[in-house]
Amino acid sequence: MTIRLPLPDGSLRTYEPRTEPLAVTPGTPFTSRTVFSAAHVVADPFADTSPDAPAAVDWDATLAFRRHLWSHGLGVAEAMDTAQRGMGLDWAGAAELIRRSGAEAKAVGGRIACGVGTDQLTGPATLAEVRAAYEEQLALVEETGAQAILMASRALAAAASGPEDYLDVYGHLLRQASEPVVLHWLGPMFDPALEGYWGSSDLDAATGTFLEVIAAHPDKVDGIKVSLLEARREIDIRRRLPGGLRCYTGDDFNYPELIAGDEQGFSHALLGIFDPLGPLAAQAVRVLDTGDTAGFRGLLDPTVELSRHLFQAPTRFYKTGVVLLAWLAGHQSHFTMVGGLQSARSLPHFIRAYELADGLGLFPDPKLAEDRMKTLLALYGVNQ
Repeated sequence: MTIRLPLPDGSLRTYEPRTEPLAVTPGTPFTSRTVFSAAHVVADPFADTSPDAPAAVDWDATLAFRRHLWSHGLGVAEAMDTAQRGMGLDWAGAAELIRRSGAEAKAVGGRIACGVGTDQLTGPATLAEVRAAYEEQLALVEETGAQAILMASRALAAAASGPEDYLDVYGHLLRQASEPVVLHWLGPMFDPALEGYWGSSDLDAATGTFLEVIAAHPDKVDGIKVSLLEARREIDIRRRLPGGLRCYTGDDFNYPELIAGDEQGFSHALLGIFDPLGPLAAQAVRVLDTGDTAGFRGLLDPTVELSRHLFQAPTRFYKTGVVLLAWLAGHQSHFTMVGGLQSARSLPHFIRAYELADGLGLFPDPKLAEDRMKTLLALYGVNQ
């Protein structure tokens, strides 16, 4: 098994893929951490559509991937950024995804939490319209029986004049929520439209407002998801949470150390990188359940280089690498994305993602991954 990979000057080098995947098997439920994988959607490759048209989703393949994650004990964080919310998947598509995945979760006994946002708003909105949009989505998620994740809102970021508007909108929603929700703070590296969220571009001031919302409604907040890619800030926020509230790390750069924790606590996980890492991440958490922190780090630390590669700037295009790896791993039959986002990364990016994932043993069938990578290379004019 060899594959010739191009260098920047157009010359080729020989790469030898590993011949055996990492041996992982489904196991017992986790006991020490709550772990969600934010899951991608699979496009319908045969749909006659365009990047600015409503998403065409292959529902069978999309739900099959969720069953794969559930089989390894992971929860599914549905209709989140990884599912291309606001980047190819509109609210109508997200609503259908929530309904279908919610029903599938009930059928197989899988844990699911779903994103609640305001992306049905397509232009400038008032604060009242932002609240109404959030309410519509919250009602749908609660109807499915899924846990709600209150996502950051582009419309709220645009409409709010200061921290008091965030306190008002989130307070209103939390009072209405029937069950405790997860509050999600997504940084501008994932979505530039969220710059200044919580009423300030000063992260210390924004953190203060975020914690004020939680302190006012601790009975309605299960936990928080922090996606700022700053480990020290997440640890600081984690230590300032009221007792009993979870911190779900969304830090795809520093997740092993944050999940492992320290003498003052640890983070749970809600991560996009656990889409391609699902079985390996599950195995690592089960090792952590035994108290073997070193063993957990030994399994998960080597994955950080891949994660940092997939999530490199512009970070919001990490979904392209995630879907590439799902195709190479055999979880879907094609490398096509809603919104045409398969074009968002370069061939050198794809090549490095393949090498790193192969080195970790993430491909259940290394020969299939090799063959598919050769097909991709051929499309770029690389002859083997």
